Amino acid sequence: MEVKMEVGSDGVAVIAISNPPVNAFAVQIIGWLKEKLDEAMIRDDVKAIVLTGENGKFTGGFDINVFQKVQQTGNLSLLPDISVDLIINKIEDAKKPVVVAIEGLALGAGLEVSVGCHARIAAPKAQLGLPELSLGVLPGAGGTQRLPRLIGLPKAIDMMLTSKPILSEEGEKLGLIDAIVHPQDLIKVSRRWALDIANKRKPWVRSLHSVNKIGSLVEAQQILKVASQQVKRTAPNLPQHQACLDVIEEGIVKGGFPGVLNEGKVFNELVVSDTSKGLCHVFFSQRATSKVPNVTDIGLKPRAVKKVAIIGGGLMGSGIATTLIVNNIYVVLKEVNSEYLQNAIKMIEANVRSLVARKKLAQNRADKALSMVKGVLDYSEFNDVDMVIEAVIEDVSLKQKIFCEIEKACPPHCILATNTSTIDLNLVGEKLTSQDRVVGAHFFSPAHVMPLMEIVRTEKTSPQVILDLMTVGKMIKKVPVVVRNCTGFAVNRTFFPYTQSADMLLHLGVDLFRIDRLITSFGLPMGPFQLEDLTGYGVAIAVAKEFATAFPDRTFVSPCVSLLIKNGRNGKSNGKGYYIYEKGSKPKPDPSVGPIIEESRRLANRMPQGKAISVTDEEIVEMVLFPVVNEACRVLDEGIVVRSSDLDMASVLGMSFPSYRGGIVFWADLVGSKHIFTSLKKWTQIYGDFYKPSRFLEERAMNGVPLSAPVYASTAIKYRSHL
Repeated sequence: MEVKMEVGSDGVAVIAISNPPVNAFAVQIIGWLKEKLDEAMIRDDVKAIVLTGENGKFTGGFDINVFQKVQQTGNLSLLPDISVDLIINKIEDAKKPVVVAIEGLALGAGLEVSVGCHARIAAPKAQLGLPELSLGVLPGAGGTQRLPRLIGLPKAIDMMLTSKPILSEEGEKLGLIDAIVHPQDLIKVSRRWALDIANKRKPWVRSLHSVNKIGSLVEAQQILKVASQQVKRTAPNLPQHQACLDVIEEGIVKGGFPGVLNEGKVFNELVVSDTSKGLCHVFFSQRATSKVPNVTDIGLKPRAVKKVAIIGGGLMGSGIATTLIVNNIYVVLKEVNSEYLQNAIKMIEANVRSLVARKKLAQNRADKALSMVKGVLDYSEFNDVDMVIEAVIEDVSLKQKIFCEIEKACPPHCILATNTSTIDLNLVGEKLTSQDRVVGAHFFSPAHVMPLMEIVRTEKTSPQVILDLMTVGKMIKKVPVVVRNCTGFAVNRTFFPYTQSADMLLHLGVDLFRIDRLITSFGLPMGPFQLEDLTGYGVAIAVAKEFATAFPDRTFVSPCVSLLIKNGRNGKSNGKGYYIYEKGSKPKPDPSVGPIIEESRRLANRMPQGKAISVTDEEIVEMVLFPVVNEACRVLDEGIVVRSSDLDMASVLGMSFPSYRGGIVFWADLVGSKHIFTSLKKWTQIYGDFYKPSRFLEERAMNGVPLSAPVYASTAIKYRSHL
């Protein structure tokens, strides 16, 4: 980590940041950068300055480890003021021109420093962006003020609200980049450009003083008003979006420098908000998933996985095949007959076409991907595969039969994986001699879209197999989370009470559409009943049966789904469920489902007097989600996950729990374990053992220990012993 300065014979000082891997603005780097800039400004032999980064990058932005320290301590003094006191305003108002040479990245504070410079020269394909809103804050080093003045309000607002970077080529068209040059010429051209500014051959642009691209106040406020209306629709629970628009507007009304001062004040308020805490927690949690004790830290090297066989070409199998081939892994897809195989290939083709249509995949890459899948009806092509993923129906005996066959057909190094979502892996592989190669590769539907992959290990699964599968997960752009074997594993196990809690409320007389509406307002993409319509009633019945068998003391089995099927309803698949599904329109609540609900309530006998319970909106959300937290506590207590943040990450990526709430355990700690425990205990006394608090939750609540604190129980010690 260092900041170097070299002054050439031409009088240009080149200041280079080095802090691999992305040259982040650590606090120490900022201090050194300030010293070098101050030195260059007072040296008589320096006429102009070029600011750049080493290792093929300018900078990925401010070191957000500091955010986490501030959030944990509440000490805002840990945050340096990059904009006003230290760097950017001094650069902009300097008497010597500063040109930034951008290669690779200029993100966050890196772009904010760049727009404070007097010119920007970039290499091709450099990424330029302000992703701060994705961390619950706003650009805090002048970005809300300078970027709109350089490229205009509409594009600047779009870049900030979406947190999506643009490439330097687009930046040049917008006026953000002054020239694009080959990386080998980047410093040479930047030096020349800096001297040209110093010698008044090129304009000396100070972006904070530019107003021509903002337009009139009336025009600017109309653009901001439209953006604000959009934010209310698309990000109602994300305060940083509206705050960003308000800060931009204040700068336009009162001037750039007052805008920068206000931006810093609002940034400090946002960085300690629950939203920013949750989003930063998710950011760090995702990175932590790649560290698994006694797997990633014992010197093992991942083996190459170039060819994968998939057994079963249904919705899940075809989705897995899609995600493999679009990431350059050859696939052999086996089905039981030619009709099923043909349908599977068609589904894969449709998946690939949809990726092209959504501009997620270029056409030439799509053509290559489709050439990498081969359909077969037997095991003759399995002799050189590196991994098999079984993706057939949830039938134990069928899976056991398949695993016995593939153990014989595949090479001895081949990973034997199953995509089961609930079945015990020990049962799946109990008849094999190579049980150390058996592992769960649990994808979430649709497999080519959903980002999570649960890697499920038994006590016999080898660390090498785990590492290899983690590597495959990263190759196919999934986030792999390693979990222990149990019914439902980590995600489905934790969330099995989710639908059952909603069913319980339904049978206590609460309107199902009210429940769905409140859960979506909380931040999940859809409520539990619409989700049941989407995933299918057959799945709901099969999964409920597994969990009722495994955890009979805390399950609520609803008669409702069976009644829906009996009445010719199959959810979204036939257009009729709790909702009505018509092509080209959003799902609509179906009032005609009322008599079926009433019959289900009568059979469940949860309202003996026929009177619905009276509950507030807040209580409904809590009665749906607190049982999920309760099960999460059992998952933590049993050591099913390596760390609580893994469960948070899995809940966000696998169940779409809102990332701005930090995941299920993080959110529970914000709510408070004592409140959750007290509520569950009260509901247990009124409604029965379905709500009974776990021992883990009770201990944490009584002792004031966060649910996310490390687990040292005997179960966790046992888990660590066989990792």
